[in-house]
Amino acid sequence: MITPTLNTAVEAIMRAVSREVILPFYQSLSSEQIVSKAVNDVVTVADRQSEAILTERLTALLPEAAVVGEEATFADENELLKLKDRLCWIVDPLDGTNNFASGKAPFGMLIALADKGETLGGWILDCLTGRFCHTSAGGGAWVDGERLTARGTGEQPPVAAISLIFTEESRRERLRTEVAPHYRMVDIPRCAAEQYPRLALGQNDVAVFERTLPWDHAAGALFLNEAGGRCARPDGSAYRVDEIGRKGLIGAASPALFEDLATRLTALED
Repeated sequence: MITPTLNTAVEAIMRAVSREVILPFYQSLSSEQIVSKAVNDVVTVADRQSEAILTERLTALLPEAAVVGEEATFADENELLKLKDRLCWIVDPLDGTNNFASGKAPFGMLIALADKGETLGGWILDCLTGRFCHTSAGGGAWVDGERLTARGTGEQPPVAAISLIFTEESRRERLRTEVAPHYRMVDIPRCAAEQYPRLALGQNDVAVFERTLPWDHAAGALFLNEAGGRCARPDGSAYRVDEIGRKGLIGAASPALFEDLATRLTALED
């Protein structure tokens, strides 16, 4: 399904939309072009225009696949039901919107292709630097045309980016007191298109995500696993895009780093 021709076509679409839609709005948004859609979550005119064009071009590229976009799903949650029984493009038209709206990096674009809940391929573009990551099930992970093997930082304690934004307060405090002391904590980038490459490229060792929406994690989870790291639920089960509403996901630069953090998180539930 994920052929070199398809990879090339998806990359071309993503780069064109970044160039034509996203970057022209960068650091030039008016206040009317930024709308709050939830606590700690905004949407911009760039998100909406990008998703519309991506939907049109991805549909033309693979007509048999439905498109599940972040903004379309915000308008109609039933869009998520397509993930259960269909071939679907999963589109985050502008990942890291809060950063983008504030006029700062990082931000990017995430696209995945999934069939009946299982991710087949993923594409990640850093709009500012042009770094392009892609992956396919069984086909490895690639960055700017070079095959990637995930590597940790080599630091002790390991480097952790733990998202607390969508975590309940009681659990947040236990993460701070019982898990965080075992790691060197760093700020999260608030951008999955940046966080997953950091885990594979030796910048971060582990990351914890509470909210696991498919457009944020489908491409990155497959990318990290194909690079030789590990991304899974804390209980070790695989991440599936059709597990709507399920919380909790760990990304790690190696299986050993994953197991250590998973053990600590499991202890929080006891």
